[in-house]
Amino acid sequence: MDNKLTREELPEVMMPIHVQRFLGIGRRQTYEMIHNSSFNVVKIGRLYKISKASFLKWFDGDVHDR
Repeated sequence: MDNKLTREELPEVMMPIHVQRFLGIGRRQTYEMIHNSSFNVVKIGRLYKISKASFLKWFDGDVHDR
C-alpha cells in the first residue's frame, strides 16, 4: 500500500482507515484488531473512533487492559 501514514500525519481522533493505512494492513484485519485490541476504541452508531495516544502506546508496546 503506497499511501501509508506516518505518526505525525495521524489525527488525534482516528478512524479505522487511519489504523489500516498506518499499519499497511487490510480492512478485515483492521476491524479484527479493533475488536480485540488493548487501545481505546469508542463506537458511535456504526462509526469507530480511536484515540491516537492510546493507539500509539499500544503500537509502542505499552499495553494495558482496556
